[in-house]
Amino acid sequence: MKSSIFLAIALLLSELINAQSAVDFANLSRYKDDNTAILNTKKKVDVVFMGNSITEGWVKTHSAFFSGNNYTGRGISGQTSSQMLLRFQNDVVALKPRLVVINAGTNDIAQNTGIYDPDFTFSNIKAMADIARSNGIKVIIASVLPAAAFPWRKEIANVPQKVDALNSRLREYSNSNKLVFVDYNTAMRDGKGGMREGLSKDGIHPDSAGYSIMEPLIKSAIHKALGKK
Repeated sequence: MKSSIFLAIALLLSELINAQSAVDFANLSRYKDDNTAILNTKKKVDVVFMGNSITEGWVKTHSAFFSGNNYTGRGISGQTSSQMLLRFQNDVVALKPRLVVINAGTNDIAQNTGIYDPDFTFSNIKAMADIARSNGIKVIIASVLPAAAFPWRKEIANVPQKVDALNSRLREYSNSNKLVFVDYNTAMRDGKGGMREGLSKDGIHPDSAGYSIMEPLIKSAIHKALGKK
């Protein structure tokens, strides 16, 4: 009986490993070599930015902002909070940063990996914050950026309202748990809750002008979280 149970478990594990090899759902391979290089050189990492294409594009557009401040970007285009949570250990905790900036939710609302469930998204972001704190990493939670609609999912309605509801919940959670919350949304939105004109070419992803608004906000938040003046 025991041998058959062990065999079944072994077969299940084999299937899971094969499935992971075939489809890297969380894209664990994206930063694998970069992470290994950091660990091998024992480089000290001050801040990791966990996010999606907004974070990935930020590093590409304003690379000097990251290199000049010893910030490390770990954004992957299209990712939802569940994918970020799956790679959080590899792309954040293993690097042993002093602080992590978590920016998630845009692609959840856009339903990139399934129907949007506000409770599920909030729980994923909270789980990332909990994992970081349990490993002695300070946490900043960033607001979802303003969006009027998603160019690739135009059928999704009430986008600004969904963004605002999630941001309200993240702000309340941050305040209740003495975490720093950085509000990009208020500084970048227009009167209807979308991205202000001149800050993005598609209404979702900031351009250089958009990132220039975000940078002093996050730098001030990082100083606050790390107790700097």
